[in-house]
Amino acid sequence: MTPFASLGSDISRFFDSVGEFFSNLAGLNWLALGLALLFYFGYLTLRSRALFNAVQAAYPAEEVRWRDVWGAYVSGVGINQVFPLGGGTIVQYFLTRISIPNSSYPAIIAALWTGLVFDYAVNVLILLFAFTQGVFPKPPDFSKLPAFDLAFFASHPRFTLFFLTALGIGVLVAFALLSARVKAFWARVRQGFTILTDRRRYVREMVTWQAAAWVSRFFTYWFLLEAFHIGGGVRNAMLVLGVQVVAMLMPFTPGGAGVQQALLLAVFAGAATGAEVAAFSVGQQIALAAGAAAMAFGALALIFRFRSFKEVIRAGKEHRKQGDVPPPDVAAPA
Repeated sequence: MTPFASLGSDISRFFDSVGEFFSNLAGLNWLALGLALLFYFGYLTLRSRALFNAVQAAYPAEEVRWRDVWGAYVSGVGINQVFPLGGGTIVQYFLTRISIPNSSYPAIIAALWTGLVFDYAVNVLILLFAFTQGVFPKPPDFSKLPAFDLAFFASHPRFTLFFLTALGIGVLVAFALLSARVKAFWARVRQGFTILTDRRRYVREMVTWQAAAWVSRFFTYWFLLEAFHIGGGVRNAMLVLGVQVVAMLMPFTPGGAGVQQALLLAVFAGAATGAEVAAFSVGQQIALAAGAAAMAFGALALIFRFRSFKEVIRAGKEHRKQGDVPPPDVAAPA
């Protein structure tokens, strides 16, 4: 199958699943869906507190407000849920930066990246669990899954390795070029990593909040599975989290929609009908995207006084003209 034919098939399957979702709305467990959205709000809020503590550690003399860091974070997550290619991460960087007048992009981004340390450790444990359950596809089998982006990269390992290597080098070069003085740039990066230099503070102010956030995220998917009658439980919720980890690496569709659908169909093939899993794969994304988008645009309007996403882009362009340019999107905590 050609790449374009595969992509067309992905789009067709996605809209078929959307149809399945809307045709089964009456059968949803609405109480479970409401609880899932409540836990999702808790997940975003708890994780934003960890990020706030990292930013505050980088700028102890500045007034850093949790609501600003929360608003920037949920705005980024909400936009990433609707638009592909991680554009919401740029918005998060920008909004966090303008909320702290004497801050800099290198320090802000480095501080936000500190959240990835614990996340990556948890992601590895989740994938280890998923791969031991006998239903999660192994990486060599990803090329056989009906997802354009996942199948393409799995079928072309050399290109994938080259792409990741080039991306990493490009990020480092871009960071260096965006700094007028390299020493000052790396000093700001180290400033952003301040909380990592104090192990007790890092555990107390980041790990504990992030661990609580992961628990909340776990129950989000537990109740989403109940809402769509797939069946909650530790194993199923962990498998969905494993799917999320893989989808996170494929930002070419909003929320990694194609990857999620293909993996979920494979993982739950014996637990529910294809139509039920398809409805869940799209329905849970629609529910979470709607909730995240509502929080995003609420934060943009009430905290940052932007009336639309276009206004945020316009403000970012004006910011660039003043000489403070945000680096390209290289990581998106979500």
